[in-house]
Amino acid sequence: MTDSPEDIISTLLTGAVEHLDIPDDLLDKTVSCYEDVGAWLLDTGGELWSVYPQGSFTLGTVTRPPDDDGEYDIDVVCHKAVKKTSTTQEKLKNEVGDMLEEYEQHKLDDDSDDIPILSVNESRRCWTLGYDGFHLDVVPCVTDEDHPPTSILLTDLKLRPWHHSNPKGYAEWFRSQSAEMTRALEAKAEESGVPAVPNWTVRTTLQRLVQVIKWHCALHFADDLDDRPPSILITTLAAHAYAGEADLFTATVNAVAGMPRFITEEGDKWWVRNPAHELENFADKWNEPNQRREKFLSWLDTLAGTLDYAGKSAGKGLDHLVDRLGGTFDLGLLRKSAQRMGLETRQFRDAGKLGMTRNAGALTTLPTATTHVRDHEFHGPTQR
Repeated sequence: MTDSPEDIISTLLTGAVEHLDIPDDLLDKTVSCYEDVGAWLLDTGGELWSVYPQGSFTLGTVTRPPDDDGEYDIDVVCHKAVKKTSTTQEKLKNEVGDMLEEYEQHKLDDDSDDIPILSVNESRRCWTLGYDGFHLDVVPCVTDEDHPPTSILLTDLKLRPWHHSNPKGYAEWFRSQSAEMTRALEAKAEESGVPAVPNWTVRTTLQRLVQVIKWHCALHFADDLDDRPPSILITTLAAHAYAGEADLFTATVNAVAGMPRFITEEGDKWWVRNPAHELENFADKWNEPNQRREKFLSWLDTLAGTLDYAGKSAGKGLDHLVDRLGGTFDLGLLRKSAQRMGLETRQFRDAGKLGMTRNAGALTTLPTATTHVRDHEFHGPTQR
């Protein structure tokens, strides 16, 4: 249960973003499809190829799209262990595309398959396999020999140079930003009897605050998708600004306030550098003729104002708080979270474990409480 306004808002936001997590049944389908596609690529391509996930799914920050028709986006790296001089971006892209088209035909011919592919499409950096409720973005790449051991070079058909990246190194950096996450992953690995487990198997304050910020961003830019900041940009700035706070609300408030400090201007360009690869700039599109940076900062100001107002509204009742946050967040999800909080409060009261602190009048669980809360009788006023 909760003792302070910060705890109340943290519980409310946590309950809301839990609804944004990928559902267990869809997670199982996603993992099954990823493993099936990966096995096909490895069997077809041969020993030079490797396949592994990257992005929000790997980090444990994947967030459900705000619209009903939106899909979960899972990024998959398809790495060929060759030098960039041995191929071209177009050749590599087509090589992966040919294997995926063969895979699609194989699945269409297999009448027993219960998770059909809806489509296979090409974009500037990847191939997309569409399924019901999610899609896999398969990203072709080669080894980045100049930045070992885990850096890669991605195809980008709109850029002449190869695109630098290091998803494995980034996942390690993200984990290192949270002592809580490191401890949780180590404990889970020990419990499972394995050397290590991926980030997405736990949920910590850092992961939740990234989800909260991404959630607000998706709603804010719902009608301006071209200028919506990329997920990796938000995640990087938030992880830089996270200072290890324990409660979600305080962590989010401080991260939003601190994110602009990690945007740098170098020469005539804006940079948000990949902490795992010095040549990758997550803010590269800000250096094109557009208003993306200004819109990003304006959105952060809006989010900061919403959180500040929520902090001032927490003492005015849960309904008031939900309505205030619902002005820029998803009101429906906040109400679901509030309803669950109310149910949990009633369960504690029914068990005789709910009390009230004398000094602040905040709900808390016994034995720290000093005054018991009377049971509700759900009757009207007594008639005399």
